[in-house]
Amino acid sequence: MIFQTLILPLALAAQSASTPAPPPAKRPLPTFAPPPPPPPLPVPKAVDAPDTRPYVALVTDLGTITVRLEDKRAPVTAKNFLRYVDSKRLDTFKFYRTTKSWGPGNALVQAGNRGDARLNYPPIAHEPTKTTGLTNCKGALSMARLNPGDATSDFFLLLSDIKGFDSDAPGGDGAGFAVFGEIVSGADVAAKIFETPVSPTAGDGVMKGQMIEPMVAIKSARRVPAPADAPNGCVVKAAP
Repeated sequence: MIFQTLILPLALAAQSASTPAPPPAKRPLPTFAPPPPPPPLPVPKAVDAPDTRPYVALVTDLGTITVRLEDKRAPVTAKNFLRYVDSKRLDTFKFYRTTKSWGPGNALVQAGNRGDARLNYPPIAHEPTKTTGLTNCKGALSMARLNPGDATSDFFLLLSDIKGFDSDAPGGDGAGFAVFGEIVSGADVAAKIFETPVSPTAGDGVMKGQMIEPMVAIKSARRVPAPADAPNGCVVKAAP
């Protein structure tokens, strides 16, 4: 009886030892909501680079014309013009020609040294528009010349588009006239010069009947700060 009493607990113990205990139930891992995305960074406002191009005010008998020089695109021609300005030689020059006899499609006024030729600096190298990326549009400031490379002091202010002056114009001479700036204010003054009386007899060749009488003097030419409302202009050719 005692033996049986001992055997029964041992058997139960052996049975419990041979039966593996069930694994503990897995607890679900804690979940966390992802943090919200950071707010987008503010887009910086585009800031235009400061305009470092030179501006020059031409004070004439009929009012003031302000021009902007494209000194990065046409450095040789712009530097030449500024040399006359800074030396004050331009103060003695005059507007002496108007092409109103050519009609409104080829309108310009021409200015330069009409006195002592010794005031002219040496001729400058020609900068064609196909190289500079500029164009002879209405308001353009272009260099006058007879042949490429002989320009000194004379310049044009265009009062209409004259694309035939561009170096790549069909039927042109392949050189054209060098643009180096444009009017930014005082176009009405240039128009007054264009409409001034002319001598019926003065002038040679194509310039006969185009010589202003009396000529319009440039009383002073000085560098001025860039106007706050200066227009973008037209002389820089748009990308194709």
